[in-house]
Amino acid sequence: MSFDALMRSRWSCRAFRPDPVPRGVLDAILGTAQQTASWNNVQPWQVVLTSGAATERLREALCAAFDAGLEPDPHIPFPEAYEGVYRDRRRACGFQLYDAVGITRDDSAARSRQSRRNFELFDAPHALIVTTEAKLGTYGVLDCGAYVHNVMIAAAEHGVASIAQGALATVSPLLAEQFDLPEGRNVVCGVALGYADEDHPINRYRVPRAPVADAVRFVE
Repeated sequence: MSFDALMRSRWSCRAFRPDPVPRGVLDAILGTAQQTASWNNVQPWQVVLTSGAATERLREALCAAFDAGLEPDPHIPFPEAYEGVYRDRRRACGFQLYDAVGITRDDSAARSRQSRRNFELFDAPHALIVTTEAKLGTYGVLDCGAYVHNVMIAAAEHGVASIAQGALATVSPLLAEQFDLPEGRNVVCGVALGYADEDHPINRYRVPRAPVADAVRFVE
């Protein structure tokens, strides 16, 4: 596929088959993502990629944290607020998701079960935990965002589905303990990887993108 075709065809998978991705394919995906440009070429991303029993241990720990009702404790502060068009886009995405699986807006129990799916990694066989050096601040996080994007585009080229998971950052201390992260490493997000369950209704909806005119002001 061309880069344009990959960009337009990639989507966030929320239901995976259990089949693991071959190690050679994972290596190829990560090898491509490693070429990501970064501020002063510092390449701040350090990642943990789980497979097999490690993914199951992580899934169990994440679900236990969710079921215990732990308060969010991200290493990196979440947005203060979603206002205006950002709120509208976020709400539209959520409504599309719930509509895809038949969850009504007043069914709080079903909404909670769907939220738990984040911590089940949507049944993915692999999880990527992306971290940055805390002292690199905003620019370290920015570089990691570019890396995450390139992981997902490289995965799409190999027919591997993915979804970036900010929800995993809500339990950053748990992840730091689970994977013995060194002091000063901040969890940015997770990425679930695997092969899509294409028969699941949640994988059939796509969110729109704003037109270029809404994002770019041309000055001559």
